[in-house]
Amino acid sequence: MGFSPSADDIREIRRITGAGMLDCKKALTETEGNIAKATDILRKKGLALVAKKSERVASMGLITSYIHLGGKVGVLVEINCESDFVAKTDEFKALLHEVAMQIAAANPSYVSQNNIPEDDLNREKEVQLDRVKQEGDKPENILEKIVEGRMKKFYSENCLLDQAYIKDDSKTVKDLVNETIAKVGENIVIGRFARFQIGD
Repeated sequence: MGFSPSADDIREIRRITGAGMLDCKKALTETEGNIAKATDILRKKGLALVAKKSERVASMGLITSYIHLGGKVGVLVEINCESDFVAKTDEFKALLHEVAMQIAAANPSYVSQNNIPEDDLNREKEVQLDRVKQEGDKPENILEKIVEGRMKKFYSENCLLDQAYIKDDSKTVKDLVNETIAKVGENIVIGRFARFQIGD
């Protein structure tokens, strides 16, 4: 007779990953009860599904507010999902809160690279190119690579989805969103945000 995982282990792995009971049982059976390995299997499956879900329309969702530093910084953020049911889940609300805190702390200018106006993008590239040229003579192909690297840094500082997550800099805000998509089984999109700071 093959390995059969305990109900407690199934519940635990479901709590960690948000995957269905049957998937949790299957992953635990496959790894003979190794919770860490079973979690990895379920996360990989979940993140593979994220790509498929990203094409679906997210027209429901919530807007939340977050006030920081004793009323010195305030954030409004809209995050969309596919159904009202998911919008009411703890996972979705937790993501909203985390993203609002991220915006308060890291002060991004755009949701993603796609939201940067073309004029702003071209201006930033020109600034970076001028800076590299002032640093000394470099061949044209090297110049492009250096500017590309500096633009990545610009995105990671200014685009919310590219920013390192304030509570765990080993992942980005986009990773955080993708983890929630894997848990709730619906496409999730950060719609828009506004950040207010006293004195700005």
